[in-house]
Order: sequence, then structure tokens, then C-alpha cells
Amino acid sequence: MTADHGVLPAASQDRYAAAMSRSIAGRRILSAELLSIGSELTVGDTRDTNSAELARSLTEVGVAVGRITALPDRFDVVADAFAAALAQADLVVSTGGLGPTPDDLTREAIAQVCDETPTVDADLERWLRELWARRDLPFPELNLKQAWTIPSAQPMPNPNGTAPGWFVTRPDGRVAVALPGPPREMRPMWADHALPRLRSLGLGTDVAVRTYRLWGIGESQVADILGEELLRTPNPEVATYARAEAVDVRISAVGDTDGNGRARTAEALVEAAAAQVIERLGDHVWASGDQTWAGAIEARLADHGWRVAFVELGTRGQVTALFGDADWIDLAEVRPDRQGRPDDAEDREGTTLLDMARQVRERAGADVGLAVRARERGGDTAVSVAVVTPATEHRETRRAFLGGSHGRTRAALIAAAVLYGALRDAPT
Repeated sequence: MTADHGVLPAASQDRYAAAMSRSIAGRRILSAELLSIGSELTVGDTRDTNSAELARSLTEVGVAVGRITALPDRFDVVADAFAAALAQADLVVSTGGLGPTPDDLTREAIAQVCDETPTVDADLERWLRELWARRDLPFPELNLKQAWTIPSAQPMPNPNGTAPGWFVTRPDGRVAVALPGPPREMRPMWADHALPRLRSLGLGTDVAVRTYRLWGIGESQVADILGEELLRTPNPEVATYARAEAVDVRISAVGDTDGNGRARTAEALVEAAAAQVIERLGDHVWASGDQTWAGAIEARLADHGWRVAFVELGTRGQVTALFGDADWIDLAEVRPDRQGRPDDAEDREGTTLLDMARQVRERAGADVGLAVRARERGGDTAVSVAVVTPATEHRETRRAFLGGSHGRTRAALIAAAVLYGALRDAPT
């Protein structure tokens, strides 16, 4: 469909603009609930990715998301969920249920909660029929429900589909936003239409967030070092999360006032807590935010103007998978490895792991050579890593928890950590 597909008729835009003025209660939007509608979600056929994106977007602007709920395509369940959410939160955002079929019930549910009757808008109907006429196709009458509206709703354009969204304002200042389910339709409608309107009503508050990514330490150790007092402080809030590739320490704060009535910005609160985290755990921090290992290594390489070549043995390509198609890789080799030899043993030609790192570096004409070998040992995985740079040579062996595919995945993470450390410590 063409770009003008998502442009609502001018008459409808003018007619429904008055709905925005209904938020007369002066309510700031500080809390939200998310509803994901569709039986395909509740039976497990489809994964709900929309809610995670919306929750992240709202959290970033200081809106607290209280609940995320998946709902089947049942009118009573959906209507009850909207009613309950609008009684608790300033904002309710739904995804799904805006299609043309009888089991798409979001519009009907919102209309019942608002005690309003849906009607077909003539301009929206004309716009919909033109979409099919441009393609020389007959208009399915089922799609007419996508032209429905209610007095409290302002339609939002959908440049990638046929279902306009609804932006519903209630007399008490609460807002309901109904978005389509397909992510390629949901994302632009949320970013280009829903968010700007929400901001005009007073969305969120002063908030700041900082995340540190740690390696070489477990989540329980991190919590023990940070201490209960820091972890139980409500503002700023310090929390730990065990990820596949790191332990994250997330610091978040909302601007407030101290005991003497002095204003404290969210950023200042985060900065004070961050100083304590760095003081206690700084040696384990390898990145901040949502940085990846590939990105963190790229930044260290850029400090030196270096590039990397590597060879991995016994990992089945997990190091290559972790680094991906990074621009800083000159050569990546994956080799099988024979089990049953000491970790520091030479191969049949008398080549050590450091030799392999030197050779792959020379063969590729790279600045840095990396060699990684993984072998199962007693239910875990022994991981040997050698790094050769223009300034240093380094080799070490670590033990990765578990064997098999889990051990090989962790072997790649160990390789990344050792490489990162060698680059960090190399003289510039």
C-alpha cells in the first residue's frame, strides 16, 4: 500500500480533534497498564513482543508500568480488563483486536467501558473503500467496522495497515490507546501519533536510568557486595539482573525533594548511586547501557586503531556467532578439536594456542590474533584463550559452567572477556 494509505481524511481529523480537549482533569500520565489482545497469545502460538517495546518506551519517560496482561479474544474478558485498568492507571495501551473479523473485539470493549455506541464514520468509510478501489479489488463489508468510532475516540492513522488506532480520552483525564497487533503497524503508530499526543497531555516525569554490565562475577556476589541498604533504597532504585551475556546493575531514579524541601534531579540521584556501584564493582564493568560484547570490543579496538583475526576450536562457531558480522574482523576460522588432552597441550605439529593466535594474526594481516579452545571437563567446559597484540601476549584458562551447548556458549563469552581485558590493558 502507498504512503498516503495512512492519512486520515481532513474532515475526520478536524471532527475528532475535539476529543483531545476532553482531558480536562489536569491528570499527569504517570502510571500505565498494557493489554495484549489475541487468543494466539494466550494459547502460546504467538510471542508478545509489543508489550516489551511499549513498556521500555514508557519507562524511559518516567511512566510506571504496573501490569502487562495477555487476553483471549473474548468480549467479556477484554471489556473487564479495560474497565479494571482504567480504574487503576492513568494510561491503558492495548495491542491487537482491531482487525475486521468478528473475534476482533477491542473497539466494542472500549465502547462498552465508555458507555458509548460505535458508529460508522462516513469519511473513514470513504477512505477505506478508496484503499481497495486503488487496487481494483471489491471492498469486503467486514472491513467496515474498521471505520467505527465513538465520541471519546480520536482515530490514529495506520500507514502499514487498514485499521486506524483509537486515542480515547476520559472525563477524569485517563487515556486509552488502542494499537494494531502487527509490530510493523504498531511501532509507527505509537511513535508518530500516540506518543506526541500523550506528551501534550503531560506524559511522565523527570527520570534517569543507567545500566552497568559486569563480567567475571555472579549475581549473588554482586548483590552481596552492593549490600542490602543500597539495594533496598526506593529512590534511586538499584537492581541486579542475570543476563545470558552479563550481570546487569540497573540504577533508576525519579526527581524528588530531600528532607529539607530541596529539589533533587533524577540524574543527580542516579549519579550518586552510580559512584557507589563503580567504587565497589568497577573492575568487573565492561560496558554500560545495552552495549554488546561486539560493540564493547569495537570501542577498545578503535582506541588503538586495531583489527582482529581469530580461530576457535571445539566451540562449534560460538565465538563467531557472538561477534557476528563485525567490521573489525579480518578473519574468523572454526575448527574441530580432539578431546582428551591437557588444556595446555600442543597439537600434532607442536603448535600451542599462542602459536595459533600468532599464525592467524599473520595470515590475515591483522593487528590482533585470538585463539580459543573449549573442551568438556567433568561436566563443565575448560576454556583456553590466547591473545596476541602488537604490544603484548596473553594466555589463560578458565572453567565455564556446564558442558555441551551451554558450555560452548559460555566459552565464547569468556573469549570475549579475555580479549576485552587484553585490549583494555594494552598500552596506547
